[in-house]
Amino acid sequence: MKAIAKSKLRRMPGGKDRSSSQAAKATLALREMLVQGRFRPGERLREVPLAAQLHVSRIPLHLALERLAHEGFLQLRSTRGYVVQGFSQDDIRDAIELRGLLEGSAARLAAERLRDDSDLDPLRQASREMLALMRRRKLTLEAFNRYIELNAQFHNALLDLARSRMLRRAIEHACSLPFASPSAFLNRQHASPELRELFLIAADQHGLIVDAIAHREGMRAESLTREHARVARRNLDEALQNLEPMQNLSGARLMHL
Repeated sequence: MKAIAKSKLRRMPGGKDRSSSQAAKATLALREMLVQGRFRPGERLREVPLAAQLHVSRIPLHLALERLAHEGFLQLRSTRGYVVQGFSQDDIRDAIELRGLLEGSAARLAAERLRDDSDLDPLRQASREMLALMRRRKLTLEAFNRYIELNAQFHNALLDLARSRMLRRAIEHACSLPFASPSAFLNRQHASPELRELFLIAADQHGLIVDAIAHREGMRAESLTREHARVARRNLDEALQNLEPMQNLSGARLMHL
């Protein structure tokens, strides 16, 4: 039956494109449902009702399930089908460490492949603005949200300078897991003034990374970027000391606290 369905899909004009589009939409929607805790770790995903809920056919849904299993959100079991993957504290720490290794490689490549000093302008601008925000006496919610935006811009610009499609793919994969992205814990810190020091450390590290890349110091840039990722490890440890706000973070329900 599956072979017949695929044969029909190939004969339909634009069928493959529509199926790919549906699969992409289903992947985004289902990933969001998983991160928001709509399913419990170990729960089996039933494909028929899930396809109806996502308004897609079985083939795009199966492609979405395969993608999310590849990302680590699901596990395929021979007797139960796809079940929701849970994450231990060590899993999250390892994911953050992996991101640090990959981003460190990106920083080294950025230093080695830097073509013009002006290419660093987006990094410099984001770094300076973040540091200025952290030096304010009072961090307003508006300024805090701006910091999150700038932080994402900095890490994206760093990856752009590495000029590596393979590395980009690997980092995007690592960052898709709960709490592994550079901004994973930032959305809790406006309620945690005691972590302001971590903001300042991270903002200062951004400037040091830019300086290392500008001077073509690849090994130094890599070391600084790997150390920078460890701020997220400290953030995780701080968050785990206060589990009530932790439960409100995106992805927390997939984690064994």
